[in-house]
Amino acid sequence: MGLIGNNILNQIKLLFQGLDNLADEEKIEIINQIRISLHEHSPFRSEPVDCVLWIQSDFVQANDYNPNIVAPPEMKLLRHSIEVDGYTQPIVSFSEEGHYEVVDGFHRNRVGKEYPEVRKRIKGYLPITIINPDRAEREDRIAATIRHNRARGKHQVQGMSEIVLELSRRNWSDQKIAKELGMDADEVLRMKQITGLAELFADKEFSEAWEIDLEIEKNS
Repeated sequence: MGLIGNNILNQIKLLFQGLDNLADEEKIEIINQIRISLHEHSPFRSEPVDCVLWIQSDFVQANDYNPNIVAPPEMKLLRHSIEVDGYTQPIVSFSEEGHYEVVDGFHRNRVGKEYPEVRKRIKGYLPITIINPDRAEREDRIAATIRHNRARGKHQVQGMSEIVLELSRRNWSDQKIAKELGMDADEVLRMKQITGLAELFADKEFSEAWEIDLEIEKNS
């Protein structure tokens, strides 16, 4: 590190000493602003994880489309993990007008809100990272949630079919749905079939294998 870098660090350390005299709420707000400023100058500013903020949990809300359901034993394990290891992953969110909608981390969000021991330890705050502004449209947020879930191997079939339905109605092609959600063409069609809506199959030519599958299901 050069002379300029050392001077910057020394000045920062002197300034940070003043934080110790502040109440927690004000201290957290200032630290958040410092992190935002650092993020703006960071060579990794295009990466959401480069800037993790602590946000009051009352301003963090669940989305209305997450198809991932965690079984009680897994939820218990997640709670235990956060209790003993702390928060090792931030909650991925979309920011709008001072509120934060969860994109990924629905159950980490629940643990921080619903379990008094954890909530007390983190002072009613949650660790948040914010998705890039160019991915803030609802359909992009939905796709991001599904990608996170599927990357972990977790998603509910019925919930996924409803997501495919919504994206189709938002004029996403089957090819785009398949690409953004990590599906193949047959899986997209199967998700559409589950909704039971014939409109989704308009102008679709089924493969021979697909027709056989449908015939088997009719006769079973």
